[in-house]
Amino acid sequence: MSTVYESLYIGGEWVAPSSSRTIEVVSASTEEVIGRVPEAVERDVDAAVAAARAAFDDPSGWATWAPADRAAVMERLADELDARAPEMARRVASQNGMPISIATQLEGVFPQVLLRYYAGLIRSTELDEVRDGVMGGRIRVTRKPIGVVAGIVPWNYPQTLAAFKLGPALAMGCTIVLKPSPETVLDAQLFAEAAAAAGLPAGVVNIVQGGRDTGQYLIEHPQVDKVAFTGSTAAGRTVAETCARLLRPVTLELGGKSAAIVLDDADLASNLESLFGATLLNNGQTCYLGTRILAPSSRYAEVVDTLTGFAQSLQVGDALDERTQIGPVASARQRDRIEGYIAKGTGEGARITAGGGRPAGLDRGWFVEPTVFADVDNRHTIAQEEIFGPVLSVISYSDVDDAVRIANESDFGLGGSVWTSDPERGEAVAARVQTGTIGINAYLPDPAAPFGGVKQSGLGRELGPEGLAAYQALKSIYLAP
Repeated sequence: MSTVYESLYIGGEWVAPSSSRTIEVVSASTEEVIGRVPEAVERDVDAAVAAARAAFDDPSGWATWAPADRAAVMERLADELDARAPEMARRVASQNGMPISIATQLEGVFPQVLLRYYAGLIRSTELDEVRDGVMGGRIRVTRKPIGVVAGIVPWNYPQTLAAFKLGPALAMGCTIVLKPSPETVLDAQLFAEAAAAAGLPAGVVNIVQGGRDTGQYLIEHPQVDKVAFTGSTAAGRTVAETCARLLRPVTLELGGKSAAIVLDDADLASNLESLFGATLLNNGQTCYLGTRILAPSSRYAEVVDTLTGFAQSLQVGDALDERTQIGPVASARQRDRIEGYIAKGTGEGARITAGGGRPAGLDRGWFVEPTVFADVDNRHTIAQEEIFGPVLSVISYSDVDDAVRIANESDFGLGGSVWTSDPERGEAVAARVQTGTIGINAYLPDPAAPFGGVKQSGLGRELGPEGLAAYQALKSIYLAP
C-alpha cells in the first residue's frame, strides 16, 4: 500500500507545493516504494518561515498566551498522537527499518511523554523574577520565547527527536519550522495531521520535507532566530559554522562512539536485555550506543563469547514483524557504509566472532548481520569512527584506570554505560568518563535530565529544564530605585 501526499503543512493549512519535485519513500525491508510526498523548495521554506514569523509576532498570538493555555494545546496534541500511535509506529518502521516492537514503544509513545512533560514543566516554571542587585538596586529578570526555530530532524528516531525540539519550543511560546530527513517523511505528515486536529494556531508548527539544500536554506533564513539540529558530526560542523557566521543560537546533538565498560564483577548474562538497549537498539542506528565494549583482560574471552552468542541469537528480519529484534538499516547507502567499516575492521587486524555479512534468506531489504569484533585496538578505525549500524568492538583493558583511559580516548562523548554488581563502584567509574550522559547497568535517556554531548558530540543540551532554557531569551530590567 502506498501513502501519497500532495500538499505541505504550512501556516496551519495543507498547501500546494511551489514545484513538482517529490520525495519517493522506499521500504527499508522490501526496497519497494511505499509513499510519496512533495519536496519543499526555497519558496516553500520562505512561506513556512513567514507563517512561523507571523504567528510569533502576532500581538495576541502563541508567544503571548499564558503558559497554562499553551500547555493545554500541547496536551491535546499528545492526545491526537496517542490516537495515531499504531500508524505512526508502522510508518517509522517501514521507512527506516526500526523493529516495530521498538517503534511501538518509542516512536509511538515517547513524543507524547515529552509533550506532556514540558506542558507540566511550563506550568510550574517561573519566567519572571526580581532579584537583589550587588549595587543595591533590584533587577527584574524575564525569560521570553526566543522566536522562530528551525528544527532539523534525522531519520533514526524521527518523531522522538522532533519532540526533543517541539516540546520545549512550544512550551516556551516559540514557533517552529521542522525539516525532517527525506528518508522519514510519511511520519512527519501524520504528525501534521495530529497538529491540525489538536487545534494548534496557524503557523505555530510548519513542516518542510527536503534534503540538505532545503535544510541549509532554512538554517540560513534571515527570519529564523534559533536552530536545533540533530545529525552527524560532519553535518553539525557545517551548521555550527553557518550559525557562528550569523551569530545565531544553535543546539547541536551529534555523533557518538560511546564506551560500555564491563567491570570485573559484572553479570552480563543476567543483563542482556539492558545490554541490548545500550549497545544495539534500533539496529545500531542510535547516536548514544556503547558500541565499544571494554572488557577486563581477566574475563575478555568470556565477554567475547557472551556477546558473540547474544548477537547470533538475535532475530533478524522485516521491521514490521513483531518477532524482529534487528531490522534492516535505513538505506542502501547506509548498508554500504557499514559493510565498508566491517571490511576495514578485518583489514586492520580485528577478528569477527559473529556476523560480518548479510543474513541468509533476506535477499531484499538493506540487512546487515549483528556483528561482533574481537581483538580490537582502540586506535582501530572501527573503534574511533561512528559506524551507525549493528557492529560492536570488544576492547581489552588491564585495570579500571586503563578502562577509563580507553573510554576517554575518543573524539566523542555522548553516552556510555558501566556494568557491575556494585552500583556505587559503577558510579565512581562513570564520574571519570568524559561524556554528557552515562548509565549504570542500563542506559535510557530520561525526559527530566539534560541530554547532550561533549567534544565532537555536540553543543548545548536537550531535555529537562535545561532543554527549556535553550528556547528562552533573557532580559534584565534594572528597576528604578
